[in-house]
Amino acid sequence: MLLASRQGKIRLQKWYTPATSEKGRKRETRDIINEVVTRKSKMCNFIDWQDKKIVYKRYASLYFVLLVDKTDNELIQIEIIHRFVEILDQYFGSVCELDIIFNFEKTYFILDEYLLAGELQEVSKKNVLNAVAHADELQEECDEADSARNFLEELGLA
Repeated sequence: MLLASRQGKIRLQKWYTPATSEKGRKRETRDIINEVVTRKSKMCNFIDWQDKKIVYKRYASLYFVLLVDKTDNELIQIEIIHRFVEILDQYFGSVCELDIIFNFEKTYFILDEYLLAGELQEVSKKNVLNAVAHADELQEECDEADSARNFLEELGLA
């Protein structure tokens, strides 16, 4: 899964296959993004690429890209992208590129709740959003406990 801006800047990348090398992965990423960004808007959203298939969809200023096996169903991959965008949209409230840039850790968390090992883990948007909301609550509780502990340490009571 890759998210890239119209200028080709990577905003999110998650690989589910073992890396051949860091240099090779960077070259592959650059080639994939270049292939997608240079296409005309009226062209098909599926590209045969090496021994794989690139499936992408553009939403506003972001390209959502999946690199899948040739045998995978392209329409299901488009639906996976669309569902991920809907989840992000509900979580952030009209998601934009800046939401992903400044909340990249939350975006990765949402992606991990949605996809596991490159496969669809949860089809329900509601369940994904509930899991993320629960994690947010736990994070807030930890933050409150940390601030209370820091306050006590400053007073020399802890």
